[in-house]
Amino acid sequence: MTHEDAGHYASKHPKGEKLDPGIAEAVKKKVSDGKITCAAAHKIAGTLDVPVADVGVTIDLLEARLAKCQLGLFGYYPEKKIVKPMESIPGGLEEAVRESLTDNRISCAACWKLAEQFDCTRLDVSSSCESMGIKISPCQLGAF
Repeated sequence: MTHEDAGHYASKHPKGEKLDPGIAEAVKKKVSDGKITCAAAHKIAGTLDVPVADVGVTIDLLEARLAKCQLGLFGYYPEKKIVKPMESIPGGLEEAVRESLTDNRISCAACWKLAEQFDCTRLDVSSSCESMGIKISPCQLGAF
């Protein structure tokens, strides 16, 4: 979504999309100042045993804003994003990232899996992608 669309997140979804009351209640409890962190959204999905994408849709329908992407791509102040290119990519990670590409992009979910596989942080994986000029998309929560 563009900056001008900020605050109109529900418009990304079909008219009449229904809120799941349980997810909506959990999201409302974690929203502060109109925002919810990526980590909080993922925790809700885990606690309720629901797909992360469903939590993302609920966040949009409630017109809340996602903050502090765990890959460092958005939601930080004042920089907006905190990911920086990695100077030296750990052995094997570059190849694994390239093997995970679809249409020259890597998904957020694939980045999370690689972080676990290589016992590094999610930010390390996104920093590697930044160094390699690889875009990360789609977001598990539907932010991008």
